[in-house]
Amino acid sequence: MAVEHVAGDADIAPVAALIADPTRAAILTALLGGKALAAGELARLSGVSPATASAHLAKLLDGHLVNVVKQGRHRYYRLSGHEIAEVLEVLARISVRPAVQSLRQSRQARQLEEARTCYDHLAGRAGVALLDQLREGGYLDGVDPTETGETLLRSLGVDVAGARRARRRFAAECLDWTERRAHLGGALGAAITGVLLERGWYVRGKIPRAVTLTDEGRQGLEAMFSGKELTSHTPVT
Repeated sequence: MAVEHVAGDADIAPVAALIADPTRAAILTALLGGKALAAGELARLSGVSPATASAHLAKLLDGHLVNVVKQGRHRYYRLSGHEIAEVLEVLARISVRPAVQSLRQSRQARQLEEARTCYDHLAGRAGVALLDQLREGGYLDGVDPTETGETLLRSLGVDVAGARRARRRFAAECLDWTERRAHLGGALGAAITGVLLERGWYVRGKIPRAVTLTDEGRQGLEAMFSGKELTSHTPVT
C-alpha cells in the first residue's frame, strides 16, 4: 500500500536514510565541529578506506547534507548549514552513548564534555557556564542581550548588529547533549564563539570538535565577568 502524505508534509525518509548509515553518521559527526575536512581525514575518523569515504560523501552531497570547499586542487567537506548541525545534535540527545573502551576514549570524552563546538557555537560545560554567567550578570534577558549585555559583547569584539542581520535565528537556547542544559546557540552564540577563538581564549585541539580554554582566555573571562575593561579588539564582521 502506498504511503499517503498530507499536503505540505516534508518527506523526511530520504534524509533519515542518509543519516542512518553508520559511516555517514560518523562523517557527519566529525563535521559537527564546523571545520571543513578533507576526504582522507574523514575516512580516518570514520574508520573506512578513502574510496569508501568518497562514495559516502558523494551521497551526502547529493542529499545536500554537506558541501565542498575547493582550495586549489584540494577539496574540503563541511556541513551544508547550521540546520544540519541542529538535527544531528537532537539525534545525539536521544541516542545511547557508546561505551568507553579505552583510556584514550575516556580522555577524549572528558574533553568533549568540558568544551567543544556545537557546529559554530560553544558547548559542553563551558558553553552552559557561559550562558549561566551572561544571565546571572544581567547581560541576557532569556537569550536576548540587554543594553548592558550589548555593551559588554561589543567591547569583547562581537558584531551584535551583524548577528541580528544573519539569515538564521538571532539567539536561541540549544539543549546540550552532554550537560542536558542549555548553551547559547543561533547567530549570537556563533558570533561570541568566533571571537573567543579569534582572541585565542579557546583553541582547537587534535580531537575534532574539542576546544581548550587557554590561560589568556581564563583571565579574559574573569575580567569580563568582574566588570573590568576588556582590551580593545576589532569587531568581527
